[in-house]
Amino acid sequence: MAGEIVEFESNGTGAQGYLSLPAGGGKAPGIIVIQEWWGLVSHIKDVADRFAAAGFVALAPDLYHGETTKSPDEAGKLMMALKIDEAERDLRGAINYLIAHERIAGEKVGMIGFCMGGALSLYAATKNERVGACVVFYGAHPKVTYDLENLRAPVLGIFAEKDDFATPKGARELQTEIESLGKLMELHVYKNADHAFFNDHRPEVYQPDAAEDAWRRTLAFFRENLPVNSFS
Repeated sequence: MAGEIVEFESNGTGAQGYLSLPAGGGKAPGIIVIQEWWGLVSHIKDVADRFAAAGFVALAPDLYHGETTKSPDEAGKLMMALKIDEAERDLRGAINYLIAHERIAGEKVGMIGFCMGGALSLYAATKNERVGACVVFYGAHPKVTYDLENLRAPVLGIFAEKDDFATPKGARELQTEIESLGKLMELHVYKNADHAFFNDHRPEVYQPDAAEDAWRRTLAFFRENLPVNSFS
């Protein structure tokens, strides 16, 4: 199932993203898929396609506006050059586009991100009440801080035991802080897994068993927290 590049408005200017639709013509919940620091690469498009195959409308916005890389050094530079307020506006534009789409069911969307995108997923959920469920895969970004008082959506955290970037300790501290505010965060830390263990385009870190379990939990979480009648 292949998607297409679409354009949407972001703060009065144009932005782009990869849109993937489920089969058939019925309405379905929407999911925003946020890139890792590599950019809008084939792995992220594949994830959007997997959501579509599972019955969701998925949109992966291009936060680097056309730039991608395979170099960790260059990826780090792109990540640090990303202006968080502009990224949030792009995500807001993507949310508005998705909710207005003819195939969308409901007034809220799910948000999921990986690595840098995981941090931005939670950040966007604190900034936009139209986020109905938030999934964070090993999320970390040194320039992102969260106003968790404004978090309205339940959170699913997926982290890796051997991750020195998005550490299990940091994930547990985040869960404690969220729950201390009376909000919901489900956390899973996968034993013997490395950062980016879900990325099947990177065989050096990909861990199939953990990735499969994390995907199952992600689908169940979105189906629980987004309009279930649309899955009939």
